[in-house]
Amino acid sequence: MQDMFSVKGKIACVTGASSGLGRALASALSEAGAIVVGLARRQQALQAWQSESRGETAFVVCDLSDPGQMAAVARRAAEPFGPPDILINAAGVNTRQVADDVTLEGWQQTLDLNLSTPFFLAQALVPSMREKQWGRIVNFASLQTERAFAGGISYGASKGGVGQMTRAMAEAWSKFGITANALAPGFFPTELTGPVFDNPELAARNAAQTCIGRNGTMADLVGPALFLCSEASAYVTGQILFVDGGYTAK
Repeated sequence: MQDMFSVKGKIACVTGASSGLGRALASALSEAGAIVVGLARRQQALQAWQSESRGETAFVVCDLSDPGQMAAVARRAAEPFGPPDILINAAGVNTRQVADDVTLEGWQQTLDLNLSTPFFLAQALVPSMREKQWGRIVNFASLQTERAFAGGISYGASKGGVGQMTRAMAEAWSKFGITANALAPGFFPTELTGPVFDNPELAARNAAQTCIGRNGTMADLVGPALFLCSEASAYVTGQILFVDGGYTAK
């Protein structure tokens, strides 16, 4: 039974590994025995992550905001240990501009990093997964994949797209042994959600909205992620798994 959930020896590529949920999952995969390559733009933060990791790791400093560079990024990600078996697309941005104030620059930045980059990086890594007849793609959806939040039109549009992109990835690639699913976290304390947790009253309201009665911790995401990265989820593809304490159930 334990072998079903094992990622030992698998090569994992995690974007956004320098902070937040990406860093937490990169560390969790490494601790579980995966060989992990972290991708982000901040070298010092990546070095700090690597120094704290327990397993075999490497990192690639790169600009993930340019979807046109993903073929080159994929080649660099494969250099330390070989082509990845697992891709976790955790990098993201939220400009929090209300609809009347959205700029073309902010809109494009959000869609590029949250939607275009995950697709083109996956597209670049799929050929090697196809050769192995095994692969796991885990995208990051959001509460805003399903519902609208104030100041979230750009972010919500990108995350709604992630939901459909994940289903389309599954349709295209699952016949080659490559599953594509998405995690949709609730409210977790990260750099991206800093404005939420800086407001204790708002954080408390969000916690009260869940069925469980609290906001998420990094540990809450590890089990679902390992499930989607392992053999245990071999017949699960094209799905969005909400890890939100029941926020969307109320």
